[in-house]
Amino acid sequence: MFSIILVVIQLAVTLVVGIYFYRQLQQQRRAEPTVRKESSREMERLERMRAIHLSEPLAERVRPASFKDVVGQEDGIKSLKAILCGANPQHVLIYGPPGIGKTCAARLVLEAAKHSAGTPFRKDAPFIEVDATCVRFDERAIADPLIGSVHDPIYQGAGQLGVQGVPQPKPGAVTKAHGGVLFLDEIGELHPVQMNKLLKVLEDRKVMLESAYYNPDDSAVPRHIHEIFKNGLPADFRLVGATTRSPNEISPALRSRCMEIYFRALTPDEIASIASGAAQRAGYTMDGAEAETIGRYASCGRDAVNIVQMCAGLAQMEERTHITPEDVCWVVQSGHYAARPPQKADTVSRVGSIHGLAVFGTHQGALLDIEAVVTPGEGRVTVTGIVEEEELGQEGRRMKRKSTARGSAENVATLLEELGYPLGRRNLHINFPGGAPVDGPSAGVAMAVVAISAITGQRIDGTSAVTGEVSVQGRVKAVGGVPAKVEAARQSGLRRVFIPRENDAETLHMDGIEIVCVSTVQEVLDRMLLPEAAVDAPQQITPALPEPLPVAAQGEAATPAVTAGTGCP
Repeated sequence: MFSIILVVIQLAVTLVVGIYFYRQLQQQRRAEPTVRKESSREMERLERMRAIHLSEPLAERVRPASFKDVVGQEDGIKSLKAILCGANPQHVLIYGPPGIGKTCAARLVLEAAKHSAGTPFRKDAPFIEVDATCVRFDERAIADPLIGSVHDPIYQGAGQLGVQGVPQPKPGAVTKAHGGVLFLDEIGELHPVQMNKLLKVLEDRKVMLESAYYNPDDSAVPRHIHEIFKNGLPADFRLVGATTRSPNEISPALRSRCMEIYFRALTPDEIASIASGAAQRAGYTMDGAEAETIGRYASCGRDAVNIVQMCAGLAQMEERTHITPEDVCWVVQSGHYAARPPQKADTVSRVGSIHGLAVFGTHQGALLDIEAVVTPGEGRVTVTGIVEEEELGQEGRRMKRKSTARGSAENVATLLEELGYPLGRRNLHINFPGGAPVDGPSAGVAMAVVAISAITGQRIDGTSAVTGEVSVQGRVKAVGGVPAKVEAARQSGLRRVFIPRENDAETLHMDGIEIVCVSTVQEVLDRMLLPEAAVDAPQQITPALPEPLPVAAQGEAATPAVTAGTGCP
């Protein structure tokens, strides 16, 4: 009797379970047509969207397709080829302003590297481009599109493996770039946490992932997941990082793992050629004068293309195919583009006027005019212009120190006594016109020469420029940015530039300008001060050449005081 009851119960349970699964199967079968119908509607909608195409933007149409299309970066491309096109390609950082072709150059160099002898890059080597400013990641390691992450089974959408309690590794961009190049744009903006992870990947050439849900002894875990957690995801790539920041703003740990190259800012003439090419590809004509105007106002190639695009829009509205000067002027005015001052040097030789050299931005050279006058007084040296003070330290504990440019003026005041040009009852005023901030010691030699010119009434060679730090004993010390400074002097139309002898290795391949390496200020004076006195020099209130004081008298003379101009402490 008892066994009969158990059989009945078993049959009842079986019947209930059977009915339940039968109904589930029926519901699933009824849902399948609905799902297929919904999927079909979405596919049709997606295909209709893909059938809609707008015209190709002009910026994409003028994107360089070969090395000859990259304007003004011959040296940078040559350096990039030397690093990547060989048997042992290295990681590289590219410095330079925006819109000058860093991304296109990196892509083209990878294609060239695939065909170079002994290259480790295969024909299908990927080029993965990531913008560091847009890389989102979760500090809990839920998602990391750059390095990779693990989708644990507790998270929504874990899938069939997640239902079984299996963690699922998700590869990031470093793994997708395996065997190729990872181009990380604006790498200077990368989050510090991401930067540290990236450094580890560069060191190990693989990504190690962890999960509290992974059990190495679980037989339900697929073999490939066991392999990933044991040996990591492959990430053997070459990093090409591009940044608009200066090198001292980039992580030293990253810089130590990379080669460094510099893409320079484009000249107005080069930007004008980009504008002409953009107008031609857009199907419009434009005179050379309008292209030159765009070159003066556009800061990079991207700006030039944008201006041409807007000018073409104006012409199209009036059913024209020629871009007029009025079109360019209207776009420049409405876009509030600022004109870049012409870098053409005044080569007239004058008393108390000299061409110095400076570096600003991302290693861009610039001409720095310095002037000096001598007036009756009590032996005071005044420095005016924007001569900065430097602020050091962190929040809550900061200190200010006198800028090294002002320190160079003090060295010059002492050097005048040392060389036998005491001020006596005369004041010396050195000015940096133009409103450009001046810091660093590289203007020291120029200040010494212009001061002696003002004292003696001798003209300074207007076709020459000089850079270098000056010591109180008259020695010329090394400074930074010499190649960019020499290039600026060459573009300004100067014929000669004086640099410290310690910097001579940096300018071995400079053409079109004479480079003179000097060790002392006296060498510069012998070459830059013209022997005849200037007839029209305004500094005729002083003797042409004061006789050096006796040694005893020099010892009794007071050291000239150095003061700042208006607005400087």
